[in-house]
Amino acid sequence: MTTEAPGAESNQSLPAAADPEHAQGWQAFATLGEFLRDDGWHPQRVEAQPTYRVYFSGDHGDVRCYAQIRVDLEQFLFYVIAPIKAPVAVLPAVVEYITRANFGLRIGCFELDYSDGEIRFKSSLDFEGEALTPALIRNAIYPAVHTMDFYMPGLLAVMYGNKTPEQAIHEIEGQTSSGGGEE
Repeated sequence: MTTEAPGAESNQSLPAAADPEHAQGWQAFATLGEFLRDDGWHPQRVEAQPTYRVYFSGDHGDVRCYAQIRVDLEQFLFYVIAPIKAPVAVLPAVVEYITRANFGLRIGCFELDYSDGEIRFKSSLDFEGEALTPALIRNAIYPAVHTMDFYMPGLLAVMYGNKTPEQAIHEIEGQTSSGGGEE
């Protein structure tokens, strides 16, 4: 799977003025870009798509992220991509780990692409009929990057064979009384 352009199957490259049917979606994309710039994310536009690439430096490594507006559906999707892909030999253990991590998460979920081992965390919201605000964007983005960062040590331990998925989750979630990395 290529994450250079999440949702690339949709034709969303028209500017807002040329696409009045989806004006709210294009306004959301403008709001997203403004938020990312103002909040210090240094967004890079993914060519011809309503998507920005940004980077986040967490306590456990740096990750690439994609902030996408589905202008046709009035949806905001935010993907946090793990810095390494899972090798085929450890896919079952990684699947178990992210399934255990997903259980109980309130915002977002981990995803795995079996075709190439990419692991990502996705946070999303549907703003159909409503304005996408900076507060909503912030509330989708920050829990996503912090959750990926929180679970990264366990993910790496499972991928490198240092821990079983159950051991890794117990160790990670045992660090906090609430379990999970969401704010």
